[in-house]
Amino acid sequence: MLLRTILAATTAAAALLVPATAAHAAPPRATTTSATTADETSLTAAGANPVIVVGGLIGISIAYEPIAARLRADGYRVSIYQLPNLGVGDIRESARALSSYVNQVRAATGAAKVDLVTHSEGGLVSRWYVKFLGGADKVDHYISLGSPQYGTYVANIINFVGLGSCVGIVACQQMSIGSSFLADLNGGDDTPGTVRWTTVRTWQDELVRPVDNAVLADGASNVLVQAWCPLRIVGHLGLVLDGTTYTIVRQALADAAIRPNCFAL
Repeated sequence: MLLRTILAATTAAAALLVPATAAHAAPPRATTTSATTADETSLTAAGANPVIVVGGLIGISIAYEPIAARLRADGYRVSIYQLPNLGVGDIRESARALSSYVNQVRAATGAAKVDLVTHSEGGLVSRWYVKFLGGADKVDHYISLGSPQYGTYVANIINFVGLGSCVGIVACQQMSIGSSFLADLNGGDDTPGTVRWTTVRTWQDELVRPVDNAVLADGASNVLVQAWCPLRIVGHLGLVLDGTTYTIVRQALADAAIRPNCFAL
C-alpha cells in the first residue's frame, strides 16, 4: 500500500512537471540529404550547424519527433537528446552528460559548433552547459521553448499540496522559484559568449508560471507567441508540436528577422 501511494504521488508530480524527454539518438552523420521546405521566408539549412533537440523531464521520445522531422525536412542534421535518468536528477549532472554528447556530435559531423533547440528543463540543462562547462565555444544558437529560466510556481505547488519536496525529484527542486541552483544559473550574465540566444513562450503554458519566467535578460531575443498571433493557443508540450512556433525556431536558426507565421500548421 505504501509503495502504491509513493508511485501515485510520483506520477502526479510527473504530470505537473515538464513533460517529454526524447530518446537518446546517435549523433548525425557528416553526410546528409539536402532536402528543404519552401515557405514565405525561403530559409535553407545549407551549410548549417547540426541541431540537437534537448528534451525535458519525464517523457517519451516520440514527443520530440514532430519538431525533429520539421528540422530534417528543412535540411538540418538533427539528433534528439534524452536527459540521463529521464532528467530527474541533478541538472548540473545532466549538463555534464550533454557536454559529452555535443562533443560526439561535433566529432561525427565535423562541425565546429552545434545549435541547441531545447524544451522545458532541457533549456536549463543547456544553459548550465553553455555558461559553466565550456559550451559557449561550441554552441552557435540556443533556442528554448517554455524553459523555466527563473523557475516555476508549479514546482513549488507540489510541496504546497503536501506531496513533499517535489516528491524527492532533484530537478523539480532545482526548478522551484528561489532555488540555489537557479540563483547560481542566473547570477551574472544571462547570455554569455557569442551564442545567439532566443526564448519562446506562450500565455497558455500550464507548467511555467509565471509565463515571463521563461525569458532571459542581457540581449536575448524573447518571443511571446501571442504577441504576434493573439488567437494562437499553444500549451507547454504544444511548443514542440505547433507550426507557428516552428516558424520562430527556423527563423532564429537562420538569423532571420522573427516574423511568425500565425497560420502555419
